[in-house]
Amino acid sequence: MPTTLDGSSLTIEKLVAIARNNEKVELAPAALERIKICRAMLEEKLANKEIMYGTNTGIGEFSEKVLNDEQVKEFQKYLIYNHAAGIGDPLPIENVRAALAGRINVHAHGNSGCRPVITQTLVEMLNKGVTPVVCQKGSVGASGDLAPMAQAALLLMGEGEAFFNGERLPGREAMRRAGIEIPGLQARDGLATINGSNVLTAMSALHIYDMERFLKQAEIAAAMSIEALLGNMKPYNTKLHELRGFKGAIMSAKNILKVIEGSDLTTGRMKTKVQDAYSMRSTPQVIGAARDAIAYARSQVEIELNGVGDNPIFIPEDKLTLTGANFQGTPVALPMDMAGAAITMICVLAERRLNRLTNPALSAGLPDFLAHEPGFYSGLMLSQYTADHLIVEQRILSAPASIQSIPAAADQEDFVSMGMNTALKNGQILDNAYGVLGIEFMAAAQALDFRQFTPGKGTQKAREVIRRHVEHLEVDRPLYNDHNKMKALVKSGEILEEVEKVVGELG
Repeated sequence: MPTTLDGSSLTIEKLVAIARNNEKVELAPAALERIKICRAMLEEKLANKEIMYGTNTGIGEFSEKVLNDEQVKEFQKYLIYNHAAGIGDPLPIENVRAALAGRINVHAHGNSGCRPVITQTLVEMLNKGVTPVVCQKGSVGASGDLAPMAQAALLLMGEGEAFFNGERLPGREAMRRAGIEIPGLQARDGLATINGSNVLTAMSALHIYDMERFLKQAEIAAAMSIEALLGNMKPYNTKLHELRGFKGAIMSAKNILKVIEGSDLTTGRMKTKVQDAYSMRSTPQVIGAARDAIAYARSQVEIELNGVGDNPIFIPEDKLTLTGANFQGTPVALPMDMAGAAITMICVLAERRLNRLTNPALSAGLPDFLAHEPGFYSGLMLSQYTADHLIVEQRILSAPASIQSIPAAADQEDFVSMGMNTALKNGQILDNAYGVLGIEFMAAAQALDFRQFTPGKGTQKAREVIRRHVEHLEVDRPLYNDHNKMKALVKSGEILEEVEKVVGELG
């Protein structure tokens, strides 16, 4: 059943289904009617020679330039040519599909002024698998993601490039093979296609989905390490966290206890320390803080997905045209900078537990570096080096982009969000995070193999999944294959899915 885009009910989960699972979309009938009404108003205003930014005027610093009737017809083409100014490798197909869906949802409000055929063509492109080739870099995240969205808009004129059925083709050929008519651009159509922060918002939505799943896996990895280090279970009592009141910490503690349920450690009969190190007993508070930060980012992203990000904005019921800055990416960029830093923070915490698993002075009796013959074998000594490299890169990437504005367009655009930089670096932060957590999982499984007690149901299942992909390290071997397998395993979410089958869904 297709996802209906109506301007108000697009969730991150629906966007993931469209972007990654190629779910079909449809435009709500009421939304189509709103688009028609708005277009009729715009054409009436054009006929009356009313000045409207980007429709019968130039853009940016040229907004005071009034266009004649002939120029109005041609202006949108040159607007798109000029703005298709990105650079670099193509964005992944899922990112572009998500951006197109987000733009359709903006149009569905009926405040953008484009012809209905423009929105309907974007729907067809999604449903028939025509994905514009869009360079990764070039957007400053204000006036929208102009450069990438302009590359997408080239297809509406039969230009540019697109991916179709696994091939990279000229845009006109891709549209022909898919059986999509090329609508061309008339007054307002081009600007209505590009003037919003749809690419950075789409990428952020996909990242939020992945970050939330990552945090659940971080809780599973933490539970494994805590068990392997004979952790005191008192810090994970939810009453402790309820007294403080942070929702994320309460949920994190619940999840860790769920994973450890059934362990000999929970009986109180095993000897443990009175207090463990912060990297163990602070885990619910730290992962909880990340949960709260990412929950806030989710709320902001979903507001943007369902808002009117455009300029100008047309309000048919009031016969009103408003110019403003609803394309500004800061409302998404700022919380997503925080979300990226939160993922880095979780990796720093994971590496500290990894250190305790491998450091003979801290490992509660585990073999040095988890090696079978320490000194002759080095075990997982070098795995920590790899995790450390990834974390330093994450720390560099965690500098906020949203404070990095560089003025553009002769200072007409003198504050920009740089939100596309946020989205790109968050993708890199997540990619590294899969590697760091994969190494903690591998070390925790190795450590649990040395322990002679019954582990929790969840930790036992996680170890079983890990052992399907990476063998116990009996004798030293090159570890890069294990690291890459573990990174792919964390990215896939298989550990999370299998653990949830035995302990129930994690919150």
